[in-house]
Amino acid sequence: MNLPLVFDDRLTHDPDGPVLLVGGYGTVGAELARLAAPGLPLLLTGRSEQRGAALARQLGTARVTVRRWDLADPAPFAAAVRAVVGVVNDPDDRVLRAAARAGVPFVDVTRWTARLQRAATVAALLRPAAPVLLSSAWMGGVTSLVAAALAERLGGAAHVETAVRWDLADRAGADSVEFMDRLGLDYEVVRDGRRQSVAPLGGARTVRIGGSPTLVAGIDTPEQFTLPLTLGTTTATTRIGFSSRAGTTALLAARRAGFFRWGRGERWQPARRALLYSPGEGGVARLRIDVAHGGRSLSAVVEDGAGQAHLTAVGALLGLRRVLGTDGAAPPVGVVFPEQTPRPGAAVTDLAALGVTVTVTDTGADTGDGTDRAAQRAGAAA
Repeated sequence: MNLPLVFDDRLTHDPDGPVLLVGGYGTVGAELARLAAPGLPLLLTGRSEQRGAALARQLGTARVTVRRWDLADPAPFAAAVRAVVGVVNDPDDRVLRAAARAGVPFVDVTRWTARLQRAATVAALLRPAAPVLLSSAWMGGVTSLVAAALAERLGGAAHVETAVRWDLADRAGADSVEFMDRLGLDYEVVRDGRRQSVAPLGGARTVRIGGSPTLVAGIDTPEQFTLPLTLGTTTATTRIGFSSRAGTTALLAARRAGFFRWGRGERWQPARRALLYSPGEGGVARLRIDVAHGGRSLSAVVEDGAGQAHLTAVGALLGLRRVLGTDGAAPPVGVVFPEQTPRPGAAVTDLAALGVTVTVTDTGADTGDGTDRAAQRAGAAA
């Protein structure tokens, strides 16, 4: 279906209305609904009202309503809402445009870097009166919040290195692996203060994430674009690896064989995603963030036993509180990113209150790349 470039959706701002969760009963949306429902009325939308109704019954509150809004269907949607959270891909910026035009606070946690850059441009052109929080950094902006917390302690964030351990046993929505479709495309990073283009899955190394040496390699994520702009970071790198070292090794072998270059079309999409999208019943979300500045470095290990969908939903909930100004600070104005929080020191406490463990370690002198040398040696021997 060819969709129009301009949609006739009509949102209006109602400070006493529900919070609209677009994609509110998908994998991440359902987790967010469970977190938000005790304190807020919710309007859940998606393609199947039946599926949403089942979640509403499970939540057990009359303050949750369900409607159909299929973003692939050009039929206009109208609602009066307090805020909007996008937890499903919005490839035509449909939800963003509707919220910005209506002056409705908006949070999005679904965009890869190129789409985030476009969304920031679209929002800037619309000159929104309400906040637009583009919180698509890894796990709904959690990585950026923790980086900001460490930066506050250090007085800056010259180097930020993020390493993600993807648990193959974890649940995952189909949207969460769309970045697999971009592994054949070079992307831009900032290294030593200079922008440069790099190939995906480069810079492979072993990093100890919690107690687990994990082979990780570079991927394109939005925080590598935003942190140099917001925190003045001169080197920002994000890498990912599977809980199975053999799985990561296979991914790197596919890259060396050129699979992600010659297999970029729709014909090869199932094969690309099969390398990652095999969701299980549940796993543990773990990641490590190293921040270095002024000759010192801090490392934070973030762990969520409820899995990556829950951790992303936690990031979305914190983003919702930010745009509503219910987190202890006034809401922002215009387009912002999660690391621009006025309360970076509260990030660890806020995450802990939602079941996320953040363990911060002073790792001493700035190594310049955030690599755990002991983990590097242990991984090489594994």
